[in-house]
Amino acid sequence: MKKVEELAVKVFADGADLTGMLEMYAKPFIKGFTTNPTSMRKAGVDDYRGFAREVLRAIPDRPISFEVFSDEFDEMERQALDIAGWGENVYVKVPVTNTRREPSYELVGRLAGRGVKVNVTAVLTLGQVRRIVERLDPDTASYVSVFAGRIADTGRDPIPLMAEALEVLKARPRAELIWASPRELLNVFQAEEIGCHVITVKNDILSKLALVGYDLDDYSLDTVKMFRSDAVAASYRL
Repeated sequence: MKKVEELAVKVFADGADLTGMLEMYAKPFIKGFTTNPTSMRKAGVDDYRGFAREVLRAIPDRPISFEVFSDEFDEMERQALDIAGWGENVYVKVPVTNTRREPSYELVGRLAGRGVKVNVTAVLTLGQVRRIVERLDPDTASYVSVFAGRIADTGRDPIPLMAEALEVLKARPRAELIWASPRELLNVFQAEEIGCHVITVKNDILSKLALVGYDLDDYSLDTVKMFRSDAVAASYRL
């Protein structure tokens, strides 16, 4: 099994807790960062622009994605152009549709055509991937975030879809596929196996990296010790 430092897939830390982001920034194998409004709200962020500026001062040299949050395409575009101006390492996350299921493909095309590095997010189907790729500018770097974890949540195997998405993205060599919303550390190695460009990982999953290659007999014993320790601590009696 490869060590994380040997992986070809780029590991991006996903979240909006600045302390956690800086902890990940200190690790050379973390190649970038992604955020979203939900993560920001959970982290207690109440000043979007202020938070972003603080992050970009601390992390000036790795790609970071910040998301628009309007539900109207004209306002999304205004927000996207604003966000794009925050730094050379900034990618703008644009949802694949708004809440009325209206696709954002035309907006993606306009932004990409103006040189905005987009990260099209909340993608779950190959049809969406194909329509996005048609709009991406071949000379502008971009990401397509396919939520493989959410696909798996529905009982579907995401790996065939992710592999096919990689084939579709070959039409735009500067576009990279993101394996988004992983559910376990194994997903990192699955993304590596199919040649996925990027995987976004939350800190709770990244914390398990120390277990990569760990002896399973030792892990079995650790588990037994945990059960025994908790039983004793709870003073259980039969």
